[in-house]
Amino acid sequence: MVELGFQQADLLPLAPEIAILGSALLILLIDSFSRGKHGKAAVAIAAASVAAAFAASLALYGTTAEAFGGTFVVDGFSLFFNVAILLVTALVVVSSLDYLEEFYPEGADELTEYVVLLLFATAGMMLMASSRSLVTAFIALELAALPSYALVAFAKRNRASIEGGMKYFVLGALSSAFLLYGISLVYGATGAFDFVAIADAIAAGDVEPGVLSLGSLLVLFGLAFKVAAVPFHVWAPDAYTGAPTTIAAFVSSASKIAGFVLLFRLFTTAFPAEVDWVYAAIVLSVVTMTYGNFAAAVQDSVKRMLAYSSIAHAGYALIAVAVFSAEATGDSAFALGAGMSHLLVYGLMNTGAFLVVALVDDYYGAGYTFEDYAGLGRKMPAVGLAMAVFMLSLAGLPTGGGFVSKLVLFAGAVNSGFWWLALLGGVNSALSLYYYTRVLKWMWVEEAPEDQVELDRKPLALYASILFAAVATVALLFAFAPVIETATAAAEALLE
Repeated sequence: MVELGFQQADLLPLAPEIAILGSALLILLIDSFSRGKHGKAAVAIAAASVAAAFAASLALYGTTAEAFGGTFVVDGFSLFFNVAILLVTALVVVSSLDYLEEFYPEGADELTEYVVLLLFATAGMMLMASSRSLVTAFIALELAALPSYALVAFAKRNRASIEGGMKYFVLGALSSAFLLYGISLVYGATGAFDFVAIADAIAAGDVEPGVLSLGSLLVLFGLAFKVAAVPFHVWAPDAYTGAPTTIAAFVSSASKIAGFVLLFRLFTTAFPAEVDWVYAAIVLSVVTMTYGNFAAAVQDSVKRMLAYSSIAHAGYALIAVAVFSAEATGDSAFALGAGMSHLLVYGLMNTGAFLVVALVDDYYGAGYTFEDYAGLGRKMPAVGLAMAVFMLSLAGLPTGGGFVSKLVLFAGAVNSGFWWLALLGGVNSALSLYYYTRVLKWMWVEEAPEDQVELDRKPLALYASILFAAVATVALLFAFAPVIETATAAAEALLE
């Protein structure tokens, strides 16, 4: 009899992922065997499963365990990113209750399939964080990507949504081909899929350097697509703009976080810096942050501006990868921890900003341009203040955790000898002030037109999600020390 190597003990370390997958299957069963749809029940089940997965992630923190023959590893690194992904998912699930009920004719009934797709995508992203094999990493990545394609095209009557979903799907398939080809080359050069085994084979010198270098670059390019790094970003603006805005928040935040966790683990564990990927990461970082900021500065739509802003933030996060060198020191752990911390804060402030757009553009129908936001800050002071927190924190001003996360990110680059990369990041952050403050100018300074839509309804779920994200962003300005300390400790354990 063939032994599959499966043991019951393999399930415990993956309890957070199992909670998410189990709830998705439960919703499908209820939907299949009941006479009608139960969208609100699906949201309740999803919220409970996210809370359970969050609690399980915190309970597992401080432990390191392998599952399924070492193809998955649960450690401080993966659990840190689990928390970040689950925070974004919770905000999106809760806010979607009001959003879909107003924005789609089917209303809350449509939430069943929507929530199931969200949960499957979330489970895939969490499994990406724990993957320690190229095979399981690719499977987890596809589990996250396939539901995301459907979610972007979820507005079936909206041409922009269908177009964005198609672009995302076609280019996603192309990036998967790059990734698979790169994986095959890495396996051909090292004879291993496991990240640690790949590193051991390279250290032993029993590899073909040219094949390995090409394979690692193709893998890097495949993952660069997932985080929307330039020039692999072409799907992102149309996908984010056409998608339902809550889904744009999810894909631009949680999907980006998941892409980076796999990028961090793979390129710090499997490939030493001398395999020639560091220079490519540096170029990707510089080009991505610069292009993203310049493109965001010329947009007329707030939603599209945020889409390009998320591209720029991918460039900032890439600094954490780019600062690794052949002479990596203890500063590398701090740099990697800084990148991890920035992604957690980014998830909160970027999701919150997109949810404000969901409220203004879609729920109230005020419009998509900057001018359509005229005077809304005075009409909705709580939302206006929350948007100010998000915009200024994204720019790196001391109104939220984004200020400290960028500061430590640039400090990590300086400590590793890449002061010029930190300088470029600072210049780009200064440039971003133009388009972030442009939103606030229209919301708080300009007068509202006489024919502006009435804002007589207050959707509780959307408001609660926005205000929670704003409060958490501000709180991280004062409570950032535990975050960076936890992230740095996880990075040190990963780099040992």
